[in-house]
Amino acid sequence: MSAPKPSDPSPKKPFVFSWRRFFMHISLFGLCAFLGLMSWYLSKPQSIRFHETRTGEYLTVKVTPDIHITLDSSSSFAITDNEPLRIELFRGNTYFDIKKNAPDHLAIKVGETLIEDIGTRFSVRMQKNGNHILSVAQGQVKVHVVSGVYLISALEQADFDGYKVSKHRMISEREVAPWHSDHITP
Repeated sequence: MSAPKPSDPSPKKPFVFSWRRFFMHISLFGLCAFLGLMSWYLSKPQSIRFHETRTGEYLTVKVTPDIHITLDSSSSFAITDNEPLRIELFRGNTYFDIKKNAPDHLAIKVGETLIEDIGTRFSVRMQKNGNHILSVAQGQVKVHVVSGVYLISALEQADFDGYKVSKHRMISEREVAPWHSDHITP
C-alpha cells in the first residue's frame, strides 16, 4: 500500500503590511548604516613617528616642505600626521623653523601646555624641574595654560609650567636656541 497523498497544499498567506515590522526593519537598517559609517571613520590608522637623539647627537627632521624641527642632544618628541599636525615633546631642547605661509598648522604639547604656532621660528627648552622656556626668534606663538592664553612675539622669551606663564622678557636672537647655531650645519 502506498502512503496517502495530500490532496491540496495549504494556500499561502497573503502579505499583511505592519507598521511595527516596518519600523523594526528601518531601525535595523539605520543601525547597520551607522555602524558601517563609524567603522569607516574610526578605522583610519593614526601614524605616529617618534624621533630621539642620544648624548652628543643632533637631528633635523623635515616634517613637511615648510616645517623643519631640530633636536638638541638627548631630546625626543612624537608627531602625528593628523590635521593639524600634533607634536608632543618629551624631553630636551627643540627648535622649530616654520615658513610663514605653511599650509599645515602645528600644535605642540609640552606636559599640560598647548603651544600653537603662527608661522614662525622658535625653540622650546624642557627642564627636569617642570619649568620650561619658550623663545621666539620670528613671528608669534600662542601658549595655552590653565591660567589663560598668552601671546609670545618675536625676540621674546617666557617660562611656563602648565599652569602659568612667567618671566616674560625681551631677548636677543642668539638666546633663542644657542645650541642650534653651534652644532647644526644645513
